[in-house]
Amino acid sequence: MSLLMLKNAARLNQGIFPSGTYALATSVNMCKTYATKLDNPSNKNIVFIDGVRTPFLLSGTHYSKLMALDLATHTLVSLQRKTNIPKELIDYVIYGTVMQEVRTSNIAREAALAAGYSNKTPAHTVTMACISSNAAMTTGIGLISSGVFDTIVAGGVEFMSDIPIRHSRPLRNIMVKASKAKSLPQTLGLLAQIRPSHFIPDLPAVAEFSTGETMGHSGDRLAAAFGVSRAEQDEYALRSHTLAQQAQQQGNLTDLVPMKVPNVEKVVDKDNGIRVSPIESLAKLKPAFVKPYGTVTAANASFLTDGASAGLIMTEEKARELGLRPKAYLRHFTFVSQDPVDQLLLGPTYAIPKVLDKSRLSLNDIGVWEVHEAFAGQILANLKAMDSDWFAKEYLQRQGKVGVPDLKKWNAWGGSLSIGHPFAATGIRLATHTANRLIKEDQQFGIIAACAAGGQGVGMLLERHPDAKL
Repeated sequence: MSLLMLKNAARLNQGIFPSGTYALATSVNMCKTYATKLDNPSNKNIVFIDGVRTPFLLSGTHYSKLMALDLATHTLVSLQRKTNIPKELIDYVIYGTVMQEVRTSNIAREAALAAGYSNKTPAHTVTMACISSNAAMTTGIGLISSGVFDTIVAGGVEFMSDIPIRHSRPLRNIMVKASKAKSLPQTLGLLAQIRPSHFIPDLPAVAEFSTGETMGHSGDRLAAAFGVSRAEQDEYALRSHTLAQQAQQQGNLTDLVPMKVPNVEKVVDKDNGIRVSPIESLAKLKPAFVKPYGTVTAANASFLTDGASAGLIMTEEKARELGLRPKAYLRHFTFVSQDPVDQLLLGPTYAIPKVLDKSRLSLNDIGVWEVHEAFAGQILANLKAMDSDWFAKEYLQRQGKVGVPDLKKWNAWGGSLSIGHPFAATGIRLATHTANRLIKEDQQFGIIAACAAGGQGVGMLLERHPDAKL
């Protein structure tokens, strides 16, 4: 972490937010016993066996001629091979997705069938923006907790290389009426109503329907509100890419399963968005959203990404019965929502203290943090909000600030800024990296947190399983 970030993190924020520090001298008390199970009627221990993902690729690159279905299918096949669980033992499949392909609207079911899972295995698809696969996972937790099923695959997929673009509404209306016309004159009469302006396509936008504002604009305003400088954002982005490159080179990204893509000569076996650039180069980039004075750029924001992920969850009892070795317990989780105008990206600040309180744990007990990086400014704003007594009292109804985690334990293998962010697939990536890091770094507890469109967010607590191995 650079001296610049350490200094800026300790500054008074425009006279409103008290000073803080970006590094706490913390240590995890591995002697702490944690017998509390996930809050559920059956009081079952629910475990995360393992997770996989495709390489996360910049949209428009090697996956560009595929479909989301292809990526989701690959993760289902790969998960089954990695865990060696018979496909017919999967009780249910849940996938998240945001930009939905109309031909495979229930992509969970279509991918399960394409992957050779039993046609007796039900499946459904959920959507909750960037936390869609978190929602898939927690839906699975609910189904297991209620005693309906024992073994569930939860995943997510996003394919930004081929987003759905519609004809304009006037043209759609004419075309529907023409398809119902009973005579050629009727058809020709309707087609004569078509005007050149009708051919302007109806493009999807990464924007809030309730506010009409893009997430990038919200990120810029949030960074400004919390006094996060452009230099701080570039420094954090460089940190993310540097750590991701190190993790890639050291072989830590073992959740990634290579994929042979038709008409691509080499097997795709790496995330291709990781770029470690000189800080001087980052500083030269122009603002991407609020021009010319904004601080969010292409380099300090997550990029449009294609990718899919899948994770296997079940009861601990079922894992023992099948001879599987779990990586982590799924302990507690919460979803939050707040004002989508001013606090669109502050989900982690609201979710993290709720999970800690529910788990009766402190910041010092958490040895692994995996927090979604939508923008560098969003991450830094959340850290400043968590370190503010004023914000805690005004918005979190707490007596004092949450505090700032030890950044040595924060996204140590990089994050969405560098690895990539296929919207609905990120949640499982966070869970798998948390589980793997708990084992690799000999830690007990890990927290996942993320913001999402609509001003929503998620927080989840994982605990390393005593039998866990990489």
